[in-house]
This record gives sequence, C-alpha cells and structure tokens, in this order.
Amino acid sequence: MVLLLFGCRSLKQALQNRPCTYGAFDVVQIDLTRHRLEHFWKDADGNPLRTLEQTSALIESRGDSIVALTNAGIYTAELAPLGLLVQNGDELRPLNLRDGYGNFYLRPNGVFYLSDGRAEIRRSEVFSDLRASVSLAIQSGPLLVEGGRIHPAFTHGSHNCRLRSGIGVRPDGKITLVISRAGVNFYEFARYFRDELGSDDALYLDGSISSLYAPSTGRKDQSRARYAGMLAVIAKYP
Repeated sequence: MVLLLFGCRSLKQALQNRPCTYGAFDVVQIDLTRHRLEHFWKDADGNPLRTLEQTSALIESRGDSIVALTNAGIYTAELAPLGLLVQNGDELRPLNLRDGYGNFYLRPNGVFYLSDGRAEIRRSEVFSDLRASVSLAIQSGPLLVEGGRIHPAFTHGSHNCRLRSGIGVRPDGKITLVISRAGVNFYEFARYFRDELGSDDALYLDGSISSLYAPSTGRKDQSRARYAGMLAVIAKYP
C-alpha cells in the first residue's frame, strides 16, 4: 500500500511538471498606501465562492475596482484552508503546526499577514508567539525566502518545474505578488523574489492550478478551477 501510494504521488507529480523556463513571470506591485488587500472564502450565505469569476463579481457588485485577484493558499478537498485564515480581524481557521505530506508541510512554512497597516511574513512557529493585532493572515508553505535566505530544501537545477505563485515583502514594506508563466523550480522561484524583486521574505501560495486576473499585467486568466480562498488587490481610490 505504501509503495502504491508513493507511485501514485510520483505519477501525479510527473504529470504536473512542465519544461523548466526561467524569467517568465507576471508581477503585481502592491503599495498599501494605494491598495487594499482582502481575502475571500465564502459568500454572505456561507457558501464557498470557489472561482475567480464569482469572487470578482462579488467585488465589482460593491463598486470596487480590482487591481489583481488570485487564488491564495493551500486548501483541503472540502474547500477549506489548510492553515490559518484571518479575515477582517476574525480568525476563521486556526494556525496549523502539524506535520504532514506536501508543499504546505515543507518546513519552514509561514504566514503572510497585515498588522497595523504593514505587511509581514513569518515562519508559522514564530507567528504563533506574536501578540500583534492582525487584520488579515494566510498560512501556506513552504517559505520561499526567509530573512534573505532561500529555503534550505530547495535544489539549484531541480527538474521539478511547475506553474507557481507566491507573495513577497520588501524591506520598504512593498508587497510583490508573482505568478510564473511557465514551469519553474522552487529554487529559481525563490531566487527571483530575492534577487530580482528585493523581497527578503517570500511565501509560496499555490502551484499547478494557480490563476491570476490582473489587467495591468495583461494577464486575465479565466480559470474555473475550484479554490478555497482568493486574495484580492483593490484600488483604494477610483
């Protein structure tokens, strides 16, 4: 049974892998003086929003202007976030410090959060000791970059190349949201955040099924994949 399970996982990974292509990324620069970040999971009736289309329709129905919208975080088969989720200051899912299989559990994993109008990324164990007032938080994994250091498990030249998305924070507080246009390995994805975008801390958001709707970059994915949560960048001013 163990061998069969391992074989299934290996086959799934092989099917999701893509040719390795470096330098092909779409980037959304987020400035919290001009943008607002919101996370969406369920509608007013408590039903998962599931798609970018339904989420964008909800945002636009409020009269807001979308700068970018992407799936954010890793979730369960029941469309529930696998780790911590804080929306509007309310903790909807608890911090997950368990061990397990998959990218989420590749330690260290981490939390992207907003506190007192500033963005931070911290490894999950460190975040559990914080007592700051948090308005938004998304736990995912693995950490791509921590304090300018690339995750020690990443291998230069790895052929494990997939579509990948992530979020980074620069020392000046600016946020970078990135999705690859083609297959990239973890090492090169992390290096791009650190060396090209100046993000000392960065967190993986999701992989092969990731989508991005960001008109300013020319990317307008219309994925109908089912997601548990979406991160929206919304213009503060018309």
